[in-house]
Amino acid sequence: MSDAYSKRTYGGKEVGFGSKPAIAVVDFQRGYIDDKFAMGGSALVDGAVENSAKLLKLARSKNIPVATCAMAFQSEADMPHWKIPAMYNGDFFHGSDAVELDPRIYDPDYDFLVYKYAPSIFFSSAVPTFFNKHGVDTVIVCGCITSGCVRASVVDSFSYGWRTIVPEECVGDVEQAPHDANLQDIQRRYADVLPLQNVMDYLEGF
Repeated sequence: MSDAYSKRTYGGKEVGFGSKPAIAVVDFQRGYIDDKFAMGGSALVDGAVENSAKLLKLARSKNIPVATCAMAFQSEADMPHWKIPAMYNGDFFHGSDAVELDPRIYDPDYDFLVYKYAPSIFFSSAVPTFFNKHGVDTVIVCGCITSGCVRASVVDSFSYGWRTIVPEECVGDVEQAPHDANLQDIQRRYADVLPLQNVMDYLEGF
């Protein structure tokens, strides 16, 4: 962290873990993972899927709530004004293979699934209600893309008042530089960015 930020106390306080965790899994769908789709094929994202699968297996064994989402629209008519042409080619419309969640991270018999229309998993979705029902005070965010929907979800989690944790190896981006820059900025302001093993050790306590 640069001296200019640390001088102004950015990142000078830890969020810490609470007593009731949940996992929010953001957009681990084929459209962002599989290289057959225009927005897929990132090694960083695929690595994040593999690492998140380990975390999620442990979380489910401890009966910890898991909410997962996919970005999907009925048509261009109900989409926001994306500046990304690939969002308009049909891959992100309901019924497309690109909307399917990666089976490495999704358990349909356990996970609470929502389809979202905006970057954050929490925006206009039932996930906050689901987490509140379970008394959640700590939200662990996994997913992609770090500089987009992950960051938006982290900011909303922070805004809801939950302790927010990002396992560094469980989020991915298209390129390393924006991935690193956004994690650094998240760490400065909103959440604890921690090694995956630290988060696994926390969940082992349940």
